[in-house]
Parts: sequence; C-alpha cells; structure tokens
Amino acid sequence: MKKLNILLIGIVVAVILLASSIFIVDERQKVLVLRFGQIQSVKEEPGLAFKWPFINEVVRYDDRILSLDTTTIEVTPSDDRRLVVDAFARYRISDPRQFREAIGTGSLATAESRLEGIINPQIRAILGQDGVTSNTILSEDRSGLMQQITDASRQRAASLGIEVLDVRLKQTNLPEQNLEATFARMRAEREREAADEIARGEEAAQRVRAQADRTVVEITSDANREAEITRGEADAERNGIFAEAYGQDAAFFEFYRSLTAYERALQSGNSSMVITPESEFFDYLGRAEGR
Repeated sequence: MKKLNILLIGIVVAVILLASSIFIVDERQKVLVLRFGQIQSVKEEPGLAFKWPFINEVVRYDDRILSLDTTTIEVTPSDDRRLVVDAFARYRISDPRQFREAIGTGSLATAESRLEGIINPQIRAILGQDGVTSNTILSEDRSGLMQQITDASRQRAASLGIEVLDVRLKQTNLPEQNLEATFARMRAEREREAADEIARGEEAAQRVRAQADRTVVEITSDANREAEITRGEADAERNGIFAEAYGQDAAFFEFYRSLTAYERALQSGNSSMVITPESEFFDYLGRAEGR
C-alpha cells in the first residue's frame, strides 16, 4: 500500500512537471522564454514548446499589426500658420528580444508611449521643414509628407524592436483661436474679388451703354439727313411740277392755287375769318357770281 501511494505521488508530480514544462505558442504571438529575467530563447513558430518547469518564465507578445492613435499636437509650417494635427500609426513587434530589452517589464501601453514619443517629434520636424506650407499639408502632397514621417519613425523605432508600417494624418485643422481670423480673411478676400467683378461689370456696362448711345445718335443723324434729303428732293420735284404747270397755263395755275386755299381755309372746325367781300381771297368766288 505504501508503495502504491508513493507511485501515485510520483505520477502526480510527473504530470505536474510535464504540464509545467509544456506551453503552446499561438500563431498570433511571439514568445520569450526567460530564466531569472534573462532571455533564453525566442519562440515564433506556432505549436508546442518546452521549458524547464518552475525555472523558466514565458512572456507572450502580440505578433499582429497594432494601431496607435497619437495625441493631438500643434505644428508650425514654414508659412507660420499653426495647425492642429491628429495622426495614427500601424506597427508590429518585429524583434521580441530587442523589445524586451528596450521596454523591460513594461506593458504594451509603455511601449506605445515610447513609440508616440518618436512619432510626434517626427511629425513636427517633417511638417515644419523649409518649403512645407499649410497649403502643402492640406493638398495632395501630404501623402509624400506622411511617407517621410513613416520612414523617419521606422528608423528610430527599430531600436525598440518595433516596425512602424504606416503613419497617417487623420485630421489637420486650424487652432480655434485662428479660425475666426482665417474666416475673416477669407471673407475679406471674397468680398474684394466680388467688388472687383462688380467694378469690371460696371465698366463693361458703361462701355456698352456709351456704344449704344453713340450708335443711336449716328442712326438718328443718318435718318434725319436722309429725311431732309428726301424732303428736299420732294420739295424740288413739287416746285418743278408747279413751275411746269404755271408755265403751261398761268391763269389755270392761279385758279388751282385759289381753290386749294379755299379748301384749306373753309374746312369744318377752322376758326372764323373776318374778310371783306372785296378781298382778293374771294376773287374767283366773286367772278363766279358775276357769271
């Protein structure tokens, strides 16, 4: 019976030792095997792995691509227009041994704080270099600037055992205290452009009106000149007819002129005339009565 108990105890101890010496490496992780805080080995292949029980320690790090939202910072481009920049980064732990040596027993939050301390200065340095204006940052050229930030951050983060895959600018805005001044400047500029357009329109309208007035004067003058010419030609033709008629029969022409005068003078609605019967105006009427 005593031997059986010893055997059972030995089996239990063996099971405990075996369980303590076996661990699983997940495909989404990288594992460090430590002995008294010193790195003994790195396990990156998924599957079963072994360690010395109660002596070795297993530390696991995420092998997936991780994201970091940086805190909002202010940058000053070369045109001295301050901008508020909000960025995010994608990274992964590329070297768990170096990561452990750089971060120590700190958590992933500690590593991200160190990584943010690398990325934000690079954002300030790249966006504040000569030739980079706020318009450049807000234009399509920002993709090139983000690539520069990524490259510089990747180079410096390598000492942490971290590979920076990408750094992107999420938002790029003006500080609140500058917004109103910027809007006022934009309004003033638009109002100036509108005033220039109105002035140019008025100038063009004045030219059109002046041209139209000159055209009216020219057309009216031409019409009056043509009318005077036509009227003169008509008067000349009429006088010619009268002269020809007078030359053919002077008495008849005088008679015709008198009848025309009677017709015009004796129309209905004309004012009354006071003329003596012996007036030359009634000469032909008197002759008719005498006959």
